[in-house]
Amino acid sequence: METQLRQEDDEAQRVLGKVKWFDPVKGFGFVIADEGGPDILLHANVLRNFGQSSVADGAGIEIVIQRTDRGVQATEVLTIAPPEAPEGVPLADFEGIDPEVMRAAPLEPARVKWFDKAKGFGFANTFGSSDDIFIHIEVLRRSGLADLQPGEALAIRKIPGKRGLMATEVWAWEAALSLS
Repeated sequence: METQLRQEDDEAQRVLGKVKWFDPVKGFGFVIADEGGPDILLHANVLRNFGQSSVADGAGIEIVIQRTDRGVQATEVLTIAPPEAPEGVPLADFEGIDPEVMRAAPLEPARVKWFDKAKGFGFANTFGSSDDIFIHIEVLRRSGLADLQPGEALAIRKIPGKRGLMATEVWAWEAALSLS
């Protein structure tokens, strides 16, 4: 179906694909369309317009694309789905915790306090509380994100765990608004 990406230059179209890679420091990354074709440029500004500063490699993504003189580029992000987690591989931090308890935790508005991708963790605070909520990089990745910036608005599910309050799921604020 590569012909689908060879339509008129000025005609925008919806495409489903997977994030090949995205580097927030470089300010761009690439998407591979499910139907094949050339890599699709995903610029950081297009991702920010969706309300996210990063996206995990392998995440499912629905975008609007347009062919330009410089190749195929995403002009809008419509949806992002987390990459598929390995079957039956829970995080060690959540061993012994009923998955239903994690799914039943409400989504709460929060702000990133700090996050260090190299260390693999960071913290956020829900609005109205100074309690730190531990965010593990694997939870972030399984939520479809790759990095967080201080002050970034989120919606998180949290539970008491081995490290105190722990995030079990993290959503970019704008993406969480579409869930309600």
